[in-house]
Amino acid sequence: MDLSYTPEEEEFRARLREWLGKVLPTLPAKPSPQDWPARRAYDLGWQRMLYDAGYGDVHWGASPTVRLIFLEETEKAGAPYVGANFVGLLHAGPTIAAEGSEEQRARWLPPVLRGEEVWCQGFSEPDAGSDLASLRTRAHRDGDDYVVNGSKIWTSHAEVADWCELLVRTDPRAPKHRGITWLAMPMDAPGITVRPLRTLAGSAEFAEVFLDDVRVPVANRIGEENDGWRVTMVTLSFERGTAFVGEVVACRRVLGELAAEARRNGRWEDPVLRRRLGRLNAEFRALWRLTQWNVSEAEASGGLPGVGGSVFKLRYSHARQALYDVAAEVLGPDCLDLERGWVVDRLSSLSYTIAAGTSQIQRNIVGERVLGLPKGR
Repeated sequence: MDLSYTPEEEEFRARLREWLGKVLPTLPAKPSPQDWPARRAYDLGWQRMLYDAGYGDVHWGASPTVRLIFLEETEKAGAPYVGANFVGLLHAGPTIAAEGSEEQRARWLPPVLRGEEVWCQGFSEPDAGSDLASLRTRAHRDGDDYVVNGSKIWTSHAEVADWCELLVRTDPRAPKHRGITWLAMPMDAPGITVRPLRTLAGSAEFAEVFLDDVRVPVANRIGEENDGWRVTMVTLSFERGTAFVGEVVACRRVLGELAAEARRNGRWEDPVLRRRLGRLNAEFRALWRLTQWNVSEAEASGGLPGVGGSVFKLRYSHARQALYDVAAEVLGPDCLDLERGWVVDRLSSLSYTIAAGTSQIQRNIVGERVLGLPKGR
């Protein structure tokens, strides 16, 4: 498998680097992490700049390799993260691009690319997190609409979203994986109540969403009725395949900063700490190579990430937690100071073995789809 870059791809990298060097110094200060309306405006503004410069569609309009280069270079340059655009750019958008009709792609993709609309993710429920297929939010057909009742939890960016990628049960008599439908729900529809949730790190990017006779047009269905589980696997392949690429680059940068801090404060003299830093360096180098391998596989399969994304997500989640455990050792007593760098990141890292599919679920996927082991009972 060829993991090298073509001259055209290297030219794209050089052009992107030059552009980032010019525009990043002109950006306004980032808003407070707690001010989500301001963060929405900031994130949409950055996406508009990318769009105007010709980089707006790299998340699904470019090849997986170009997407990888884009994520690597923007993270290295310290460019703004996708933020409130996360679901639209990395989940819903690629799914609609892959599974939507021509009319649906024309309706929903351009506003995301131009930085005009934000999406949230309405998948998990109070009793359907890891076992997502057991979701209970119901939708029954009434003419040209689905009428939706139920609730969602951990709904990313629901407070500031225009649309929601929503999973509903449309056939309660079917086996649980076969009675699900994927809908695009307008967040201003009557009957929607959003209640923010505050995380351990103090942020509120998640919410509970309650749905009371919410009408969603049948035209907003992506894929066929009751075929939503297959469409969802497409969404999750993007979530687990390329969505964390920038974070691997960030972790490699943090690792270097930790080593430098350990040299400054004397903790570098601890051979156990040095060994842990060395192992993590090897771990993240290997994860980067795995990312490149997954991208090459996606190139060969028409652009969709494969089950290698689950291998990556499983290992990356634990490596990230190990990285910030080492950060706590380097900081010593300061690891309890929320004003210090890496402390809040350590708190957020605790969620990574749960978010986007728990480690237990990823092991099942790897066991069944990669190793060919029988399904558990």
